Amino acid sequence: MIPADSLGQTAGPAMTVDGPPRRPRLLLAIACAAQFICVLDASIVNVALPPIQESLGLSATGLQWVVSSYTLTFAGFLLLGGRVGDLWGRRRAFVGGLLLFAVASLAAGLAQEGWQLVAARFVQGVGGAVLVPTTLSLITTGFTAPQARARALSVLTAAAAAGGGLGGVFGGILTGLLSWRWIFFVNVPLAAILVVAAAWALTGRAPGLVRGRLDLPGSLSVTAATAALVATVILGEERGWLSAPALLCLGVAATAFAVFILVERRAEDPVVPLTVFRVRPVTVANALAALVGGALPATMFFLTLYLQLVLGMDPLTAGLALTPGAVGIALGARAASRLIGRLGPRRTFMLGSLLSAGALLWLSGIDVGGRYQWDVLAPLILAMAGFGAAGLPLTVTATSGLGEGRSGLASGLLSASRQVGSAIGLATLVAVASSWTVTSGLVGPAALTRGFGAGLLCGAGLLCIACLAAIALPGRYGQPRREPT
Repeated sequence: MIPADSLGQTAGPAMTVDGPPRRPRLLLAIACAAQFICVLDASIVNVALPPIQESLGLSATGLQWVVSSYTLTFAGFLLLGGRVGDLWGRRRAFVGGLLLFAVASLAAGLAQEGWQLVAARFVQGVGGAVLVPTTLSLITTGFTAPQARARALSVLTAAAAAGGGLGGVFGGILTGLLSWRWIFFVNVPLAAILVVAAAWALTGRAPGLVRGRLDLPGSLSVTAATAALVATVILGEERGWLSAPALLCLGVAATAFAVFILVERRAEDPVVPLTVFRVRPVTVANALAALVGGALPATMFFLTLYLQLVLGMDPLTAGLALTPGAVGIALGARAASRLIGRLGPRRTFMLGSLLSAGALLWLSGIDVGGRYQWDVLAPLILAMAGFGAAGLPLTVTATSGLGEGRSGLASGLLSASRQVGSAIGLATLVAVASSWTVTSGLVGPAALTRGFGAGLLCGAGLLCIACLAAIALPGRYGQPRREPT
């Protein structure tokens, strides 16, 4: 068996963690609100890009970086953000990340030059990278009973999904009624309310108590590796996969990852103990999260373009048309919180992934004369319900078994797996769609529709592969069994 101290689970004063939350329901509301705004800010800018370009005079490349800069630092700093919560306390990490996010949002709203907006978005991503794993670890440590934890995680999953699904709607409303600057300004009062609520609801550690030291070389190398890998995907889409910038970033990612492995083997208090990967269920859950991470954003991406470029909807109408997807995810996550105790993580994940695969297969048949209610709405709700049901077993498995002292690490590792998988998976499925669009022999909306269908079909295939690989997940709900060393 893996020694408890290798995973940071030994008892004693030096390992004291944050106290239990004073108000669990308020804790859940705070975590959900923080998760919502972090995910929302990844997509809320999409609808506002044309007025941003007109206001700040950005080039097409600059406009791309308004979106990508947030994704880059958000994904790159997730592991470091989770570790900060373990070392300094989750309340400190939560409040610190929230303040950083709010200040960066204010700076983004006040930007007068394109580079100022991009720089603010980089900082926003760092704040989000601290917030997201911290909110997840707040739930996993604040709700210790298995069923209560599953219910809380299902609500958190629904909140994150709502943030992703409603970005276009909120972006369209704020930009249309006020200006594009308000998509950033709105974060400031929300953050102020959450800071006050967190100070009231969360307990912290004794002043000055720090559990261990920050592994700076390991933190820098894993952050550089993750950020460079995401940058490779971004530049590969923008300039071509064999372009010099994309290949350079790929080389940096490989080198930084090799350095990270060497550093972690020798570090006294590593940011990611390599023994974590000997816990097979945790490793499998993260691998599956990375494998299917691109299916959901790709589905929303293809459908957003299909509704606008093929069915002729305006951006706000298209955003509203996709809103039921958030309801589907909430329903799926809620159902999974009940099913997981009966079926276990393995069968619950398989059920959810097969439901999504079948729905994507349905969606892949979209055509130029499609009807929204039958060709989009019905399969969209089913696909999102499947994603919600499949996501909860992975969250439960990946964040269990490492002990409360490593909950930030577990949360950061899962979040990083999902973000990197999302970036790579989305790029791959978009590349497939683009290839089919070009080689279809069709033109205009018909060619686009053929490409979207091919991308959705490949997404269904990925989910089927994940369903087969899920045989390695735990069969029963509870603490995952640890693997022998």
